[in-house]
Amino acid sequence: MTMLREQLVDAGECGLPAALEAMGERWSFMILRAAFNGIHHFEELQTELGIARNILSNRLHRLVTHGILERTVMCCDRRKVMYCLTEKGQDLLPTMVALRQWGEKWGSGAPSTPVLVDAADLQPVRTVVLQAHDGRTLGKHDLMWMHADEVRALGGRDVATGHGVAPAGSTTAAD
Repeated sequence: MTMLREQLVDAGECGLPAALEAMGERWSFMILRAAFNGIHHFEELQTELGIARNILSNRLHRLVTHGILERTVMCCDRRKVMYCLTEKGQDLLPTMVALRQWGEKWGSGAPSTPVLVDAADLQPVRTVVLQAHDGRTLGKHDLMWMHADEVRALGGRDVATGHGVAPAGSTTAAD
């Protein structure tokens, strides 16, 4: 098998350009951080973040368009709008934590306050890492790229389709 690497010019099948299109600038991350901290209204976001109204409006529109935030007009006051994380937005939590931890290590050089802890035992969360299917921590040299058609999960399931896969060299009822 030959070593495969990402095609960097044609990134059509890579999720990174799509993620950067939705989130790729500072204010979007700061708005997302605020949403994870329970801030949901335009005025609160503007005050807490110190962001210009036009920039905030633009970034909120982009996050709503990409399905990361949901915009809801309040029934009690039609002038007031609430912005809440969607499931898609909530799925960015590990990314946000990993970026914060990276910034603590390589940017500020110190742990942030407040510290993110597990609500069950009030202990700090572990550093976000890449893990193998069996829980091993993986580093850069433990990784390689494969075409999705070649990847097979344990137990004979095709990762891309979820269907069972016959072991190489075996026959099936269709043969």
